[in-house]
Amino acid sequence: MKYYFSIHITTTEFFPYYQGKVQNVVVTTTQGIKVQFPAMHLRKYLTASGIQGTFCLQTQQNKFLSLTKIK
Repeated sequence: MKYYFSIHITTTEFFPYYQGKVQNVVVTTTQGIKVQFPAMHLRKYLTASGIQGTFCLQTQQNKFLSLTKIK
């Protein structure tokens, strides 16, 4: 299944996720569905201004497969 969502998190807001103090991120997709996935998958998209953009989360049988930045 593919889920699309937009996110905007500052570096300060993401810091507890980066440290591992908070394990999961919960987002609301463009379809209005709340989806939870491990925060570690967002780390590679972290910039000096934080994480922002539109992403595609792909799962199979409720298991994480991939996270791709669309724009």
